[in-house]
Amino acid sequence: MMNQTQLMMEFSLMRFTENWMLLKLHAVLFSLIYIVVMLENLIILLLTILDRHLHTPMYIFLRHLSFLDLCLISATVPKSILNSITFTDSISFLGCVFQLFLVVLLAGSEIGILTAMSYDRYVAICRPLHYEAVMSRGSCVQLMAVSWLNGGVLGILYSAGTFSLKFCGSNKIHQFFCDVPALLKLTCSKEHATISVSVAVGVCYAFSCLVCIVVSYVYIFSTVLKILSGPSQSKAFSTCLPHLIVVSIFLVTGGVAYLKPGSDMNSILDLLMSVFYSVAPPVLNPIIYCLRNKDIKSALHKVLAEC
Repeated sequence: MMNQTQLMMEFSLMRFTENWMLLKLHAVLFSLIYIVVMLENLIILLLTILDRHLHTPMYIFLRHLSFLDLCLISATVPKSILNSITFTDSISFLGCVFQLFLVVLLAGSEIGILTAMSYDRYVAICRPLHYEAVMSRGSCVQLMAVSWLNGGVLGILYSAGTFSLKFCGSNKIHQFFCDVPALLKLTCSKEHATISVSVAVGVCYAFSCLVCIVVSYVYIFSTVLKILSGPSQSKAFSTCLPHLIVVSIFLVTGGVAYLKPGSDMNSILDLLMSVFYSVAPPVLNPIIYCLRNKDIKSALHKVLAEC
């Protein structure tokens, strides 16, 4: 069968509903979510930049996580909102390539940052006397650079692997953004060797990050239970458990979406999973990390008092 990738100038993204009123409701709901995420993460960015007490490694990583969340949700949600408002569902071929690249790049970078944050908590709790030496500014920059590099490599592998395949027949993507599993259903290629290698690399990367996170928290919880008193244990657990929640949501939903057996049948579950790993983390991260964080609250009160 001839390669129709060059002839396919655009794709059609899935609508959540064909009802005009419900489509407008979807646009309003996603707009509210997007505004909330923007406000939450911009506040964290500004506070961690303006308050010198928040220039520690923990908040440097948190600032970087907020920036990634802003970019991740901006890569998918605005296009979905625009399509709902204009009652269209199209996305250009190059736009789809760029969107897929950004989503994988940002998601891969976020996994790396979450891993760096777990290592930061490990050093702070298990090796407090060496904290300043181990988590120097240079070390933080290196960890963030490695996260971006890994995300970039994955983005290139996934986008190049996906769009090197032959697309034929329908151009309707059963997803509200360009995602690898949904795009694979549109290919007429029998062999997916390139994308299989890309997925294998991605799985190895995510699994290695997960192992690092789990090992870090095994040491953290062991140390907390051994040497800290009741109130100190509660404080340490309240710092670490939110991080585990974020990692679990992010990796589990992403893993289910990418590793579940392929099927020609389109499922609403696929759509819900994509919402969870692309929209839920940017919404939940600021709440989980900052709702009970006294340093963030104090910095916010200072800024509001000065205003």
